[in-house]
Amino acid sequence: MKALISWFGSWSMVAKHFLFLSLGTLILLGGLGWINLREAEGLFRKQVVSDAQIIIDRTNLYMNAYLDNVQNILMLISTREDLLNVGKEKEAADVLRSYANMNSTLYKSLYLVREEDGHIISNSQTTFEIVGNPHIPMLLTKAKETYGMFITEPYQSPMSGKTVAFVLPIQSSSTALKGIAVVEIDLVQLTNLIAQFMNTKNQTFAIITNKKNVVHAFDAALPLSSYRLLPYNMSVFPPELDASFVDSVSELPLGASEIGGPQGDLVAVKSGMNKLGWYFIAFYENSFFYQNIRSLYRNFSTAGVFWIFLVLASTYMISRYITLPVRTLVAKMDRVRDMEVLHTIHATGNDEIGRLARSYNAMMERIHHLLQETKEAERRKKHFELKMLQSQIAPHFLYNTLACISSLAKQHKIQEVRETIKTLVGLLSFSFDKSTEFVTLADELEGLRMYAYIQKVRYGDKFTMEIDAASDSLSKTILKLTLQPLVENAIFHGLVPLKREGTIRIRTKCVKGKLIITIRDNGLGMTREAVNSLFGERHQAPSKHRFTGIGFKNVHERIGLHFGAEYGLSIHSLPDVGTLIRIELPAVEHEHAEKPH
Repeated sequence: MKALISWFGSWSMVAKHFLFLSLGTLILLGGLGWINLREAEGLFRKQVVSDAQIIIDRTNLYMNAYLDNVQNILMLISTREDLLNVGKEKEAADVLRSYANMNSTLYKSLYLVREEDGHIISNSQTTFEIVGNPHIPMLLTKAKETYGMFITEPYQSPMSGKTVAFVLPIQSSSTALKGIAVVEIDLVQLTNLIAQFMNTKNQTFAIITNKKNVVHAFDAALPLSSYRLLPYNMSVFPPELDASFVDSVSELPLGASEIGGPQGDLVAVKSGMNKLGWYFIAFYENSFFYQNIRSLYRNFSTAGVFWIFLVLASTYMISRYITLPVRTLVAKMDRVRDMEVLHTIHATGNDEIGRLARSYNAMMERIHHLLQETKEAERRKKHFELKMLQSQIAPHFLYNTLACISSLAKQHKIQEVRETIKTLVGLLSFSFDKSTEFVTLADELEGLRMYAYIQKVRYGDKFTMEIDAASDSLSKTILKLTLQPLVENAIFHGLVPLKREGTIRIRTKCVKGKLIITIRDNGLGMTREAVNSLFGERHQAPSKHRFTGIGFKNVHERIGLHFGAEYGLSIHSLPDVGTLIRIELPAVEHEHAEKPH
């Protein structure tokens, strides 16, 4: 509770003022609107349920008339017991066909079944002989136990689809069972007839027997949206109502009640059982009872908008003259974390808030000035450190190079001596050029070739270096001596210890505004621990193989310092496989770059 009070106390005056006025408005208008809405919804619900009861009663009358019609047809057929005699099959089929044609919207299939030999005659005899109907023998067996007409539960018939059979035993003059007459009704047609005045956007219906079986049929011709209100199982065909939903509906009392549907609560209006032993249930979306009564609370909405306008106006006045300066000061102080931008407050008043704002501006200017001085000192320190590293040509490199030149001279290889000295002079000139830290990629690769030439003079065929540079990348800007330390490490720690010739491959390309450089060797490779240690090598003793004091860590930090933290090196290596170094730089044209020919 204390934490809640403390949290509320941290709110601004504007927020508290607005909260109190808004709560008062919501309680007043919301209460009145809710009361009127509930009363109107109750009246509308009562009217809809009453109308539904009338529709259901009329539907049950229609269903009872339907039953009377079927009974009349069966009675007419039963008067022609001679049709069950042997030899009368064709005449019987013609009679059944004539009845079916007269009532094609009601009846799907008609049958006569002779008890003596179980022979079956249908109004569609040719189709029946092909597909058959396994339910007919069962109906004959059940007729022997029944003394009058009976109605089956819904079943799937090869002849009629989903159907219900009306069965009437036919007795001979001696009152012995001679056979049965069967009518399979068209449930799709029956369903469509009822759906014409029951299936709408907000309402639908279901017909269920007293044994919890669904009577109405799924019509594939109707859109699936017609069945959205009830939970149909669409994984089977034809789709069927969910069994648990059917059980729940069967347990509903007569009259109106509520039941859960797949898209929200439904109002179910259940009729009494008709002569067929079926229950007719109408379903309405609960939201349906609200959609026609919204006009009743428009006045409340209008009053609410007007009241909220008054709340906003009063809140603005408080905010404009009392709390806005304080909120501005707080917002600016919350942004002090970003010291790259100087956040100042426009102060015009001479009251306490104005004086506080001016003191804040003076403090921020001083902090910003000190921060800039610190960053400039750090940049100069990094620059001086790089110059020191560049100026530290390793004595071992010069000694080994001069020793190689001396050896070539003793062998009277004058041309090799001349080329080696020329290359050494070019390399030292490139490294000591203090005019700029930035060069084109083409110049950096040329310096790398001179370095590799000197090392090949020393080590012979220990390694080869291949360069594949995209033409559009040669004019891009790169920091001087970025690639040489990486190739140097590949030579001395990856390839020289091998007992075979190694290869260093360098590829450059521009991709989506970035200059991508990869250096791959097939040398000894490194473990993950060794890779991690490369970035801490600044604190290690300098290697005797170094051309300068620049190492992996220096290269990575220089790139981050000049181009941003998102650029730099990434290294992947496997022992006895090799090492891959990926360098990412911004693809920026060098100011004095010449277009490659």
